[in-house]
Amino acid sequence: MTAAARSRRDGPDVHLNLNVRGLPPSATLAINERSNALLAEGRAVYKLGLGQSPFPVPDPVVEALRLHAHEKDYLPVQGLPALREGVAAYHNRTDGLRRVAEDVLIGPGSKELMFLLQLVYHGELLVPTPAWVSYAPQAQIIGRPVHWIETRPGDGWRITPEDLEATCAAGDGPRLLILNYPSNPHGGTYTRDELKALAGVCRAHKILVLSDEIYGELHFAGRHVSIARFYPEGTIISSGLSKWCGAGGWRVGTFTFPSALRWLLQAMAAVASETYTSTSAPIQHAAVRAFEGGTDIEQYLWRSRRILSAIAKHMHAKLTAVGADVVRPKGGFYIFPSFEPLRDRLVARGITDGAELTERLLDETGVAILPGAHFGRPAGELSARIAFVNFDGARALAAAEHVVRQKEIDDAFLLHYCWPTLTAIDALCDWVQT
Repeated sequence: MTAAARSRRDGPDVHLNLNVRGLPPSATLAINERSNALLAEGRAVYKLGLGQSPFPVPDPVVEALRLHAHEKDYLPVQGLPALREGVAAYHNRTDGLRRVAEDVLIGPGSKELMFLLQLVYHGELLVPTPAWVSYAPQAQIIGRPVHWIETRPGDGWRITPEDLEATCAAGDGPRLLILNYPSNPHGGTYTRDELKALAGVCRAHKILVLSDEIYGELHFAGRHVSIARFYPEGTIISSGLSKWCGAGGWRVGTFTFPSALRWLLQAMAAVASETYTSTSAPIQHAAVRAFEGGTDIEQYLWRSRRILSAIAKHMHAKLTAVGADVVRPKGGFYIFPSFEPLRDRLVARGITDGAELTERLLDETGVAILPGAHFGRPAGELSARIAFVNFDGARALAAAEHVVRQKEIDDAFLLHYCWPTLTAIDALCDWVQT
């Protein structure tokens, strides 16, 4: 049969690239749109699917955007020089590095930059599981091989040097390791010693590391450490404003490279020049203020961390009490329970995998979460990611300012200011025990 005949029979979609044929929309975006559709129908829905920061953009950053709203010129492909300088200075003071503006690439979200990196760097993608939903699909779109590295709840879902060494022993060739911490989906992180050990394996095997530190400033203790401190020559740091600055919809991401990898930065910039051209000018000007930091920004972060830490503690206690296996988060706004200890009870209700668990939970309680299979876990595993973000972050931030520094944010505070999240977790826990 000719190509023309096939097109007449099957329609134009027969010409889809095989790498994207059948590829579903991003799971996090899909659950958000479905939740909104159910809300429009009048259903009560608790949106714990999409990981969007509940907190407003800090006032100084909003004011900077207001002042630069008139900026309309195309900016350099690599990014606004002042912003690149600001990002380099930020990593120098927080991570002890020695980066300059020429080491920084600005893009319309770190997600787009990750895609460009996989496009221009021809190597196998190493991804610890569980992992964020878009790493592997991006590799699929481009046609890159993906090697999932198994992790375990007993290790806090962290990849160990032994895990990485075993992966490297299985073959050779260029490799790109994605290390995301504090983690989406489980909120875990790494100690300095653990990062040093991983850096040693990466150096020995010449692994390129993409350190996705978009949640770094939301480390609950404010003590995030970049692996770039221990492997500066082979680490690209990914960051942006979406999570710690509450500006997901602004779409600005940053990649900071070691100078030895400037050839890679330039290759990505060349592709960027032929695709998105440059990132929004007003947003880049405003982002300069965010990366400058200062007292206002630090106070904003301190209050954000206290609130998120308290919610994580509450949710961990609730989920543990009903018998779930769950690692307590150390940062970000996610928790990743496994309901495998409750499998017999759930199977008796016809629930045999994570997809059925989350589908039934949404239908019967209105609580929207995502199954672990979307994050690289086995389809039959009864695990799920919960994003504890469905509360009025502006109101909670304002109230947290008046909680004395020496006092923990308690359940009474959470019940008053974060009640939708607590209501949702109570509904989930009651449902699991039904």
